[in-house]
Amino acid sequence: MTLILLNKPYGVLSQFTDEGSGKPTLKTYIPLPGVYPAGRLDFDSEGLLILTDDGREQARIADPKHKMPKTYLAQVEGIPSEDALETLRRGVDLKDGRTRPARAQIIPAPENLWPRDPPIRYRKSVPDTWIELTITEGRNRQVRRMTAAVGHPTLRLIRIRIGEWDVGKLAPGEWREA
Repeated sequence: MTLILLNKPYGVLSQFTDEGSGKPTLKTYIPLPGVYPAGRLDFDSEGLLILTDDGREQARIADPKHKMPKTYLAQVEGIPSEDALETLRRGVDLKDGRTRPARAQIIPAPENLWPRDPPIRYRKSVPDTWIELTITEGRNRQVRRMTAAVGHPTLRLIRIRIGEWDVGKLAPGEWREA
């Protein structure tokens, strides 16, 4: 079995074909045939993406029924209150139903974080905060929708861990076998 850990850059599709969109895809970064992403990471999100050639392992990682934890660093607009964090921890009501409870905490701005190109917008009048959020599902744009639902839209989103694997010191676009 092959298992690849990739630090997916911002602005890259989590697939090998662009379907005519002209957007960068995984083929730019992964030269190995026969591996496929175990789950997705949005075009405008960054961080850990796991690829494998084993269908059962792919399902174990991606299928919400396995409740594999996925941890994100989210730079959000404003400063979340304890009530907002508690709402994330209990589960958030979204249009497609209530989310499972999440782990959520405010953290210091990450050190040694790679710059994003393009950088997020900066506004003097609106502070931003970093939170660490761990979920056990993976709905479409779930973390972004959760933070927006508690009044703190996500400015930058980086997945740093899936289950036992983490992005470690991989730079954007770098990958390694697990």
